[in-house]
Amino acid sequence: MADLLDKVKKNLILEHNQDDILLQSFIAAATAYAEKYQHVADGFYAENTMSATTEQAIIMLSSHFYESRDGSTGGFFADSVPAGQQVWDTVNMLLRLDREWKV
Repeated sequence: MADLLDKVKKNLILEHNQDDILLQSFIAAATAYAEKYQHVADGFYAENTMSATTEQAIIMLSSHFYESRDGSTGGFFADSVPAGQQVWDTVNMLLRLDREWKV
C-alpha cells in the first residue's frame, strides 16, 4: 500500500503527510471497488500483483475521492458533474481489461 500511497500523492501533487491516513482509506475503497468490479475475491490484491491498468485505475479513483470529497463533482480542477462521470467511465474502462468474465 505504501507504493500506491506514494503514487497517489504524486498524482495529486501532494508533498505533505497530513492526509496520508485519509488517502489510505481512499486507496482501500478504490481497491475494494476494483476487486468487486473485476469479480475477484475480496483481498485479492493484497496477495496478487496488480496490472498497470488496474493500478492506474486505483490511483485515479483514489485521487478522485480525495479531490471531490463531497462526492458530487469532478474534483478541484473540474468542478462539474460530467467531469466526475468521465473519471468513473475511465476507471471502469481500465478495470474492464482485467475483469474475470464469469457467468
